[in-house]
Amino acid sequence: MVAVWCPDWPVTTARLEAGLTAEAPVAVVTANMVVACSYPARAAGVRRGLRRREAQARCPELAVLTRNEAAEARTFEPVIAALEQIAPGIEITRPGLAALGVRGPSRYFGGETGVVHALSRAISILPVLDGADVQIGIADGAFAAEQAARRGVIADPGGSPELLAPLPIDVLDPSGTSPLVDLLSRLGIRTLGAFAALSARDVLTRFGPDGAEAHRRAGGRDDRPVAGRRPPVEFTVTLDLEPPVDRVDSVAFSARSSAEQFVADLGAHGLACTCLELQALSENGEETVRRWRHVGVLGTVDVLDRVRWQLEGWLSGPSRPTGGILRIRLVPIETVPTGAHQQALWGGSGIEDERASRALARVQTLLGHGSVLAPVLDGGRDPAQRTRLVPWGDEPAPVRSPQHPWPGTLPAPAPTVLLDPPRAARVLDEAGRPVVVTERGAMPMPPASFAMGTERPVTVTSWAGPWPVDERWWHSDAARHVVRLQLVDVRGRAYLVSGAMPAGSWQVDALYD
Repeated sequence: MVAVWCPDWPVTTARLEAGLTAEAPVAVVTANMVVACSYPARAAGVRRGLRRREAQARCPELAVLTRNEAAEARTFEPVIAALEQIAPGIEITRPGLAALGVRGPSRYFGGETGVVHALSRAISILPVLDGADVQIGIADGAFAAEQAARRGVIADPGGSPELLAPLPIDVLDPSGTSPLVDLLSRLGIRTLGAFAALSARDVLTRFGPDGAEAHRRAGGRDDRPVAGRRPPVEFTVTLDLEPPVDRVDSVAFSARSSAEQFVADLGAHGLACTCLELQALSENGEETVRRWRHVGVLGTVDVLDRVRWQLEGWLSGPSRPTGGILRIRLVPIETVPTGAHQQALWGGSGIEDERASRALARVQTLLGHGSVLAPVLDGGRDPAQRTRLVPWGDEPAPVRSPQHPWPGTLPAPAPTVLLDPPRAARVLDEAGRPVVVTERGAMPMPPASFAMGTERPVTVTSWAGPWPVDERWWHSDAARHVVRLQLVDVRGRAYLVSGAMPAGSWQVDALYD
């Protein structure tokens, strides 16, 4: 058997969740007890079993993180998926430790060394293992293979007893809570070899079935086969319509059983869908794909409503298909554990939000895709760039990341009303001349009055700026050299105005409430 071991996996998972580097001293605690620690922490004297205060006393810069076993299993899933690309039937002993049979892969990769190299290449490129160690070992049996992986060795066929003999007896239970290991230590049995040398009959008589099983493992006679995990469940549901159907009500009637299967399959695995991708294909090859997000979790009626809404908009729109509907596919995009749906802000199930969502989706179905729009926060340097409208029900994914650094962005507070299109404005100095901003960003005369459109100029009581922005200067078509000002007039109204550099003409982009 081959064992793949990721040392200190609770530390790796907690470190990734907290955004810490591999060089940071980290300790993972449960009930204020250290259950795992990183190599830098061990170098500073931190050990498993220490109380939290003692560990921090030994290493003042220690990052103490709470253990999250669910996150450990989730983070280990990409490693298992990569191993399954090499050989099927992976057995997960626990997050951070997996095993597989070596006989089949060794024939394909030309020997056990080739298997080790293939496994190493498959998992070395995973981002989750960046900065984490991985050790691989081969031996007869799962227990011996784990011990070989911890030492990074490949045991010869039949050589597991020699590999295990010098190991201390407590490797049978690293947690240190086994009464059997404690009893063996008090009896003077310090190594696995000494335990394996005892008579199997005497061990069974004295220590019972658990002792007999530990005795077989200590002697390298663990011949248990690999218990491979079940393959990932495919939750996509496909409905083929034969003959093709060109009426929405007929498609919705046929899709009821598929919608029930879609919801039931997810529920059987403790999941519920919050974002659904609906794909519809006509008999002539036309296709419509739409993602529908739900304020709660999608039930059978909700799925059927979205099938009906999307097909009504498609069949009655300008790009309607030339043939009947041949296939419907339901693909879950986002799922949550059953019962994990967040309730409304002030309690309850958010029925008002659900009613509003259904009404908006219905309006869009009647008036066409894009008739109901929802705002999405995008990345950018001015309010017009940071706001984008997407059709209701589509995935509200930003085109540009709002988290990226945006030098030259507008300082807080943000305006509350955006003018689309911007309105022409006049920004005047004390002599009534247009305020000018030079190419160097200097403003020789400050603003004294302001007028929007054809209104009469009013006195400017305060202003801020100018803020010049030279954007994408390397691109001849997308280059933009603008300057922005914030103005407050005598009526207490605040405006965001901008102009092209060198600025002499201005426009109002937004208002402050």
